[in-house]
Amino acid sequence: MNIKPIKTESDYRLTLQMLDNLFDAPIGTPESDEADLLALMIDEYEKEHYPIEAPDPIEAIKIRMEEMQLKQIDLVNEIGGKSRVSEILNKKRKLTVEMIRKLTARLNLSPGLLIADYQLVK
Repeated sequence: MNIKPIKTESDYRLTLQMLDNLFDAPIGTPESDEADLLALMIDEYEKEHYPIEAPDPIEAIKIRMEEMQLKQIDLVNEIGGKSRVSEILNKKRKLTVEMIRKLTARLNLSPGLLIADYQLVK
């Protein structure tokens, strides 16, 4: 095992290539252990150099609705009437604390994600 820390973009590309070569190694082998270490190093490098921003609260709700195959009508109990759901999902109205509590439970989303600020559409 000849693993070095990833310090440059060149190191990163080389580490990706090394992981690609070891990716299908049988579990429990030294090659598999090496692949696990490379994957952890790559993950840390990517978190620092290629961060992915969380979606705004409404986009997060829409993504989760799609994943759960929900329609707007399915969120009436959490948000209010059909028109209120439409206003929220079209960013015409902000989420309330009570809506956030209910959506957190229903959609299994982080409250921290749902309380983030977002712009209303005028």
